[in-house]
Amino acid sequence: MPVETVTLQIPEIIYQRLVNTAVATQRSLEEVILQAIKVGSPPTWDDVPDEFQADIAALDKLDDNALWHIFHSRKTASDMERYNILLEGNSNGTLTEAERLELMALRHEADLFMLRKAQAGVLLRWRGHIVPTP
Repeated sequence: MPVETVTLQIPEIIYQRLVNTAVATQRSLEEVILQAIKVGSPPTWDDVPDEFQADIAALDKLDDNALWHIFHSRKTASDMERYNILLEGNSNGTLTEAERLELMALRHEADLFMLRKAQAGVLLRWRGHIVPTP
């Protein structure tokens, strides 16, 4: 992993807390600082399936208004109706091959939709907004 060097001025009180933590945990100051940065960094998408990672990673670059738009977005009634019809047909074993492919595509779309909404909410919360829970 490439490494970057950053020079950072921090208040004495924070520095002393980091030093105290390093001494108490018998870790280097650098380790403690890196852990603090890691914990305080924007949420990652590492546990998201590979097929969705690029879409989820792109959310990091969006401004708050775009994230709020994603967070508040909803599927239309007709979208949900078609999905539910196909799900029912799948459980009954009555889908044609074309309908089975349509269901797979809709399921993929629904998964991405929900992952984007969830990540938008997490990013907004991390950025300091109060995000309502569904």
